[in-house]
Amino acid sequence: MFGKSNKPSPIDSLIGGGTTIEGDITFTGGLRIDGHVKGNVKASGNKPGTLVISELAKVEGDIDVAHVVINGTVAGPVRGAEYVELLPKARVTGNVSYKSIEIHVGAIVMGQLIYESPQKSDKVVELKPASGASD
Repeated sequence: MFGKSNKPSPIDSLIGGGTTIEGDITFTGGLRIDGHVKGNVKASGNKPGTLVISELAKVEGDIDVAHVVINGTVAGPVRGAEYVELLPKARVTGNVSYKSIEIHVGAIVMGQLIYESPQKSDKVVELKPASGASD
């Protein structure tokens, strides 16, 4: 209420098991995928999006969301603008970009893990060491 929350969004939408979607998906809030998606998945809107890819799910395409939890198969790059969690049955073929990451034992990434440092703000003043300080 008083500031931006980094709390993941609740799950609003579901792509059920046995469902195949061909094409890009743009969503707001939370999305859980239990089926097969052949296309890019991206969150939009002013709230951070949350994507959950279940153990039975497969995504073939780019993923770009704030929070992503993977326990299925992803073929393509993953970008978690805030947080990435790779559960034990996660299989990612592609680079994973993150600010914060949690990798469980058993998760596999066939690509690079790329840390994205927080953007510098114009409102932050850098402190410089004092020059000519004596010991």
